[in-house]
Amino acid sequence: MTQPKRFLPPIDSPGYYLLLGAVAIFILGPLGGITAAYMNFSIGFFVGGQVLAGILGSVVTYGYGSEGKHGANYIQTMAASVAGLSGMAVLIQAMTWLGLPEPPIWQLIVYFMCIGMFGVGVGMMYTPILVDRMQLSFPSGFAVANILRALTDIRLLKESICKLGGGTAGGLLSGLALASPRRRVGRQAGRAGPGRVLGRMIANYSASTLGAGMIVGARIGIPAIVVGGIGMALTPWLRTHGLNDAAGVMTPFLGPHDPFRKIAFICALGMIMGAAIVDMAMLAGTAISTFGKSKAAEPAEDWKKTDSRFLWSWVAFWAIAIFAMGVFVLHLPALFVGVAIALVFVFLMVNGISLGISDSNPISSAFVLTVFILATIGLKDPVTGLLCATILLIATSVGGDMQQDRSTGWRLGTNRSLQFRYQVIGIAMGAVMSVVLARLFMKAYPVLAINQFANPGTPGAEKWQAAMTYKFVGALNGLTHPNPNVMLALGIGIAIGLITEVLRKAIKRNGGYKAWVARGGFAYYFDLSLDCIFLPTPYASSFGGFVEFGTSLWFGLGGTFSSLLQTWQAKQAEAKSAARAAAGHEDLPEDMSTMSLVGGGLIAGDSLAALGLGIYGLLQTVVK
Repeated sequence: MTQPKRFLPPIDSPGYYLLLGAVAIFILGPLGGITAAYMNFSIGFFVGGQVLAGILGSVVTYGYGSEGKHGANYIQTMAASVAGLSGMAVLIQAMTWLGLPEPPIWQLIVYFMCIGMFGVGVGMMYTPILVDRMQLSFPSGFAVANILRALTDIRLLKESICKLGGGTAGGLLSGLALASPRRRVGRQAGRAGPGRVLGRMIANYSASTLGAGMIVGARIGIPAIVVGGIGMALTPWLRTHGLNDAAGVMTPFLGPHDPFRKIAFICALGMIMGAAIVDMAMLAGTAISTFGKSKAAEPAEDWKKTDSRFLWSWVAFWAIAIFAMGVFVLHLPALFVGVAIALVFVFLMVNGISLGISDSNPISSAFVLTVFILATIGLKDPVTGLLCATILLIATSVGGDMQQDRSTGWRLGTNRSLQFRYQVIGIAMGAVMSVVLARLFMKAYPVLAINQFANPGTPGAEKWQAAMTYKFVGALNGLTHPNPNVMLALGIGIAIGLITEVLRKAIKRNGGYKAWVARGGFAYYFDLSLDCIFLPTPYASSFGGFVEFGTSLWFGLGGTFSSLLQTWQAKQAEAKSAARAAAGHEDLPEDMSTMSLVGGGLIAGDSLAALGLGIYGLLQTVVK
C-alpha cells in the first residue's frame, strides 16, 4: 500500500472520514445538486453526477495512492445522493403549476427525506440479489469503478480535470454572455423572415442542452430533431382536427396557439411505455434465467456484510414515517399512500434490473404508471396524485443510485456498510437542497412558476422547457380534464413504441445483420440511419415530444458534433492507446472521453451561471 501524504489523515481515522464527508456534503454535493436541479428545470432530465463526483473526489484522495479509490467512491456516493434528490426540485414546481398552496418548508423536507431514506433501504435490500447473485453489469457503475482505478495515474487525473474545467468555464461564460441578449432575441423572435428562425434558435440555446447532447451522441440526439421536425410539420393539421366529445363537439388536438408538445408528450409517454413493455418482458426472462443459473450463496466477505435485521427495521421505520407524513400531515388518503409505498417494492426491482442491464432508470415512467394505477382505484384529485406518485419518483431514483453505487463498490471491494452511511447523509442534505433550490430558482426566475401546460407560449420560457414537470402535470391534468384525444394519442404512442422496439430487437439481435454491420462501409451508415432516422429507439425519439423544436435542435446538434469528432479521432485514439500501453499507462475509460467531460462541464458551468445571475437579481430586488 502506498503511504498517504503527510498532510492527509490516516485511512480509517475519524479525520479521514470527516475529510471525505466535508468535501462531498459541502462542495461536490451542492455542485451536483445545482446542476441536477437546473437541468430538470431547463431541459427535463439530469445526468447522474457519479462520474464527475468520482473525478473530482479523486483529486482529494490521490495522495492515498491505490487505496484512495475507496475514499473517492465514498465521496461520489454521497455527492451523487445529494445531486439525485436535489433534482427532485421539479416536484415543487409541479405543485406550483397545479395551484397547490406550498406546504411549509419543514414538511416538504421531512417528506422528501423520509421517501429517500425508504428508497435507500429498499435498494440496499435488493443489492444482494441484483449485484451479488444476478451480477448485473450496471454500466455506469462499472464505468465509475474503472475511472476510480485509472485516476491513480496523475497524468490521467490532470487531463480529465483540464477537460472538465475547460467545459465548465465555457458553460459559465456562455451563460453569462447570453443572459441579456437572450431576452432581446426573445422580443425579436416574432419578426418575420430568417431573423425569426435565427431568433428562436438563439432563444432556445443553452450550454446545458448542447452539453447533454455531446454526452449522449448522435444516435440519441438526432431522433429528437426528427420527431421535433415532424411535430412542426403536423402542428397546423393538429390545430384543426380532433375527436368528438360526448356531446358530439369536435375537440382539436391542439388549440390555436398550443405548441406541438402539448399533445405530443402524451404520445411520447406512450412510446416509452410501449418500448418498456418489450424490454421488461425480456428483462423478466433474463432475470429468471440469470437467477436460476447464478452461483450459490457463499459466505460474504467483510466488506459485503450488512445487518439484515437492521435493514428490515430501517425499511419498516421509514415506511411508517412516510405513511404518517402523508396521511396525518399532508392529509392524503391512506389507501393511496399505502398503495404507493407497496409499489416501491415492485418498481425498485423492475427499475433496478433495467438499470443493471440497460443503464436506464425509468423514474418518470414509474411516476406516470403510479398515477394510472391510482386512477383505476378511484384517484380523481391531481394534487393527491402528485404527492402520492412522488413516493415512487424519489424512491426509484435514490434506490437505483444505491444499487449502482453498490455495483461500483462490488468491483472495488469498498465497504458496503460505510457506503450506506455516506448515502444516508447525502439523502438528508439532498432533501434540504431540493426545497431550497426550488424556491431559489423559482424566485429568481418567475417564469418557472407559470404553468406552461395551461399557458403555452409563455414569454421567456424558451430556456426553461421543464419537460419532466410538463409530463407530470399533463398526466395529472387528465384526471380532472378528460380529453378524448389524450387516450387516442396514448394508444398511438404505445403502438409506435411497441412495434418499433420489437422491430429493433429483431433486426439488431440478428447474427447476420450484426456481421454485415461489422464490415463497415455502407452497412455502418445504414445502421446509423436506422438508429437516427428510420427506426430510432423510442427512449431517444420521445424526447422530441417533450420539448420545443429549438431545444431538440441544440440537443441533436451537440450529439452530432460529439459523434463526428469522436469518429474523426478514432484512428488517433488507437495510436495514443498503443503509446500509453507501451509507456505503462492506463487508457482513458469511455466515460472520460473528451466530449463526455467537456459536455459535463458545459452543463455544470451553465447551471452555475444561471444560479449566479438569479442570486444577483434577487439581491438587486432586495436592495431596491
